Amino acid sequence: MASVGRLTVKNTVLLLCDMQEKFRPNIVHFGNIVSNAARVLQASQILGIPPILTEQYPKGLGPTVPELGASNLRPHSKTQFSMLTDEVQKELKELGCPKRAILCGIEAQACVACTTYDLLEKGVEVHIVADAVSSRSQTDRLFALSRLKQSGAFLTTTEGVLLQLVQDAKHPNFKEIQKLLAHPSPDTGLLSFFGSP
Repeated sequence: MASVGRLTVKNTVLLLCDMQEKFRPNIVHFGNIVSNAARVLQASQILGIPPILTEQYPKGLGPTVPELGASNLRPHSKTQFSMLTDEVQKELKELGCPKRAILCGIEAQACVACTTYDLLEKGVEVHIVADAVSSRSQTDRLFALSRLKQSGAFLTTTEGVLLQLVQDAKHPNFKEIQKLLAHPSPDTGLLSFFGSP
């Protein structure tokens, strides 16, 4: 039976892709994308989901932006588009080869896409947080999300991820997660997606 894409805390990893300073002025809805990714990261820390952070050629593109709240993470530097560098794959093995990945970051048609294809080929279920993923062009972003869905990735939202992970108001961490949902996610231009391919 095909997976319905139910998220659970167990066997899940959070991947944070290349949210760096030099991208700030050029990425569509950059501030809101990072804000949403920061909430997913906070939830992962509350729930014990391990996060992995990459930076694309940091010497040229700068460090991860501070508002992501990832200063306690050691970034994996890369030049390839996929996040699955040898170093990251080693870390995934050390984590017991998680069966599910939650993916946030940029750019949708490049590093997010290549990471997703690599994960899917390894049999990992990929949950792309659509309102925490972007590109320089809204066209590239929306076509990439459509293409990744065709390949078998699950598209979700920040709030969708957080609620799926706790699943019950009786969950011991529900109140902490509820605080992260106090304000609805900001608009990231996804409504146009429903008239697109």
